[in-house]
Amino acid sequence: MSYESVLNTAHARATEFLSRLSDRPVNATAPFSELVATLGGPFPERGADPSSVIDALARAAAPGIVSTAGPRYFGFVTGGSYPVAVAADWLVSTWDQNGGLFVMSPAVSALEQVTMRWVLDALSLPQSASVGFVTGAHTANITALAAARHEVLRRAGWDVEKDGLQGAPRVTVIAGAEAHSSIPAACRLVGFGSATIVHVASDNQGRMRVDALDAALASTSGPRIVCAQSGNVNTGASDPFTEIAGRTRAHGAWLHVDGAFGLWAAASRNRRLQVAGVEAADSWTTDAHKWLNVPYDSGIVIVAHPAAHRAAMSQRAAYLIPAVGEQRDGMDWTLEASRRARVVPIYAVLRSLGREGLEALVEHCCRIAARMADQLRHAPGVTILNDVVLNQILVRFSNARGGNITDAVIAAIQAGGECWCGGTAWQGQPAMRISVSSWKTTGADADRAVAAIVRAQEGMSRTSV
Repeated sequence: MSYESVLNTAHARATEFLSRLSDRPVNATAPFSELVATLGGPFPERGADPSSVIDALARAAAPGIVSTAGPRYFGFVTGGSYPVAVAADWLVSTWDQNGGLFVMSPAVSALEQVTMRWVLDALSLPQSASVGFVTGAHTANITALAAARHEVLRRAGWDVEKDGLQGAPRVTVIAGAEAHSSIPAACRLVGFGSATIVHVASDNQGRMRVDALDAALASTSGPRIVCAQSGNVNTGASDPFTEIAGRTRAHGAWLHVDGAFGLWAAASRNRRLQVAGVEAADSWTTDAHKWLNVPYDSGIVIVAHPAAHRAAMSQRAAYLIPAVGEQRDGMDWTLEASRRARVVPIYAVLRSLGREGLEALVEHCCRIAARMADQLRHAPGVTILNDVVLNQILVRFSNARGGNITDAVIAAIQAGGECWCGGTAWQGQPAMRISVSSWKTTGADADRAVAAIVRAQEGMSRTSV
């Protein structure tokens, strides 16, 4: 079996897809049943030529591929993968390295060590912090809260890794009313439970109110973890970290910051004020497959207390050869032992962009978001609900009678295939999110998307009267 033939086929199909990405429909064009029928059938009795398999796979899957990597996909804060990231990801599969142990790949261990320093530098976070390269912000939040669990219980005289949570002092988690859904999910998985979270009120941009946090801290005691947010998923706003950090520290609590995309604002001198004081937290999470524009399966967890991080994550066995000295075992900082060398595309993008390029990426997306918001703001029946401080736009659509027709407009936009925007709820009403996260999105793409959005609004407004 030859690698050359099958890789050449994959290269041809990949470059064909990428060459058409800017103009292909953003939505899928085939129903699920058709995709299953085309891709499936009975389990084959005999094998097939590998090149033919790749060719048939690419062609059969094409109608079901959503152009999330394209320039007019504005759903779920999805980046577009730089060419250097795609190429680096090909190397990841080619090398087939396990990033868990130094002895299994000294090169990946070194890449993680270098990339860790670059990430901390780019985000202006403490260079003494530990870093884990995980699947995404959800797994990163689980990891960070596990580290927080270890530390706050250690201070209370309890070894949670040895004795578990049964009989342990109660840990109180405090989070804003607009905390991302991954926070309660992470609380479930580390044993706190989602219903036990103390939610504190947020302002009209989704930022945690400091007075509400004060009340929550005053009414609770014992081990506590405060979960703040950098980049509200609807508005892009960040919590007031300086004030929150001061309050949290005064009560001996752990401060965690969920910064899936908003944390990257620290890389821009013009946007850094949005995350002022974030460096005072105890842990942080972010995604590389969002604003950094690398392929999926790429999150980052950062902990200011490496001993707590390692205690929560590491595992030992006689057959596992541990790293020594400055060597790094990736499995000490993540939930996984066996895993892809997912750091490689992050390294490649940061090396390719440098500090100036990373700042330019953040600024580019924010400028495009402001451009789209300014155009939509003047369209009849369109209301911009948030202060556009980063790359997020929150929109409501109304008909001539003032009725909320947002859900209908979103459905029309998604069916049209010109661009893709997602729905949400804001202050009890349907709203639409526009997340500008791709390096590929140009001013012309923004204008084209706005025109499609306005057409959908006008059409739904006429039919709903």
